Amino acid sequence: MSRLSDLSQLPLSPSPLSPSPSRIPRRGVLRAGVLATGGLTLAQYLAWHRPGLAESATPKSVIFLFLHGGPSQLETYDLKPQATSEVRGPCEPISTRVPGLDLCELLPLHAGVAHRFSLIRSCTHGEGGHFEAHGRFLSGHPGLKTGTFESTHPQLGAIVGRALRTRVQGLPAAVGMGLVVYNSAFGDYLPGIGEGYWNSAWRLPIVTKNGLLNSTLTVEGSRLEDRLGLLRQLDQVRREIDQKGTMEALDEFQRTAVEILLADKARAAFDLSQEDPRLVAAYGDEWGQNALVARRLVEAGVRFVTISVPGGVKAMDAPGWDDHAVNIDLPTIMRHRLPVYDQVVTTLINDLYDRGLDEDVLVVAAGEFGRTPRGTLQEGTATRKLQWGRDHWPGAQSILISGGGLKMGQVIGATDGQAGYPVERPIDPQDVLATIYRHLGIDLATQFPDGGGRPVTITTGTPIRELWG
Repeated sequence: MSRLSDLSQLPLSPSPLSPSPSRIPRRGVLRAGVLATGGLTLAQYLAWHRPGLAESATPKSVIFLFLHGGPSQLETYDLKPQATSEVRGPCEPISTRVPGLDLCELLPLHAGVAHRFSLIRSCTHGEGGHFEAHGRFLSGHPGLKTGTFESTHPQLGAIVGRALRTRVQGLPAAVGMGLVVYNSAFGDYLPGIGEGYWNSAWRLPIVTKNGLLNSTLTVEGSRLEDRLGLLRQLDQVRREIDQKGTMEALDEFQRTAVEILLADKARAAFDLSQEDPRLVAAYGDEWGQNALVARRLVEAGVRFVTISVPGGVKAMDAPGWDDHAVNIDLPTIMRHRLPVYDQVVTTLINDLYDRGLDEDVLVVAAGEFGRTPRGTLQEGTATRKLQWGRDHWPGAQSILISGGGLKMGQVIGATDGQAGYPVERPIDPQDVLATIYRHLGIDLATQFPDGGGRPVTITTGTPIRELWG
């Protein structure tokens, strides 16, 4: 069944590009007209009718940095220097400007801005497979769709896109960026975009270095880093669409995908020539360019951007952040990877604060789980040399949260002496989702229909109270 025919299943759902928040039946329109005679305009009625959205004077947004593969808490945000060598690993902790908030020595720039972020060290769940954990962490629910690696339930980005919808003409509410994790039967995938049991119209468009990979309309032969070349190709695509009149033939999903690149506001976000060259250089020439574009997209009106953060860098490749000993030598890749991660994350945080966006933009950095407390020494599949690494571990993981007008400079929760399980303030992924939805102004009681038409609440979690002071 085509995506276009799929849309018939949702007769009251909006076009992702429509400025109207919902399609109201004729009786509803007549009712709105009657209400208008009493002082309520149709526009006001439409805004009031929008489900799950608590309107605010200043729109809130989220930039979600997803570290697919599961970063080690013991080599980033939850070091255990008193543990045995096979647990504590190769890295030493360093102090920061926030007393009691220690970090890995490979994150010195983090140390200087610790007052601008908070750490959650006690997130825990029970899913030990990558994609099972994607579903649990990003939708709140376990389960994969039959024959796929995608979660049965809608993930975070899809929920935000459906709850908030298009607020700025020519811009979708939510979009994905970065390295595609795998190619499924449903199109290319990165964490956070999956629509679960919903119609595929709610799947987020992905912008990558090669164009729109989960859209049949692609921009070939261009790298995302080559901004001017990309813009020239987009101008050509715009002309071809105008000449051939093919825009109307695109289904709703495709039209959403096209708008993120062809709308003037979206196109402007990709034009980094408008930025101070010193700031562009500060973000770096690796995945930092995506982070800078994400900041520009939320400034333009996009409400949610998820970025798949690569585990490798130009100096050394890596299979995501999946640091099994058979895959990669964890101490070696961390020495290459973390300086880049340190630079990009802190530049993004400082950029948002310097622009006064820290009250409105929330940054979240996390993977799907943590790594095992004890490391292993094994022969690498590719290198045939002994390598040291850690395996999957959903018992405990660390999460960085910055901005959003929330309380920064604190550590929430604690793990045992091996960073294996929470011993203080366990946090469920549902609580993380509830925190994000609350920041965005989405009513936590919002319900959407599942595949059988039954209403399902978007989260069963509770916002993390410590972040509100």
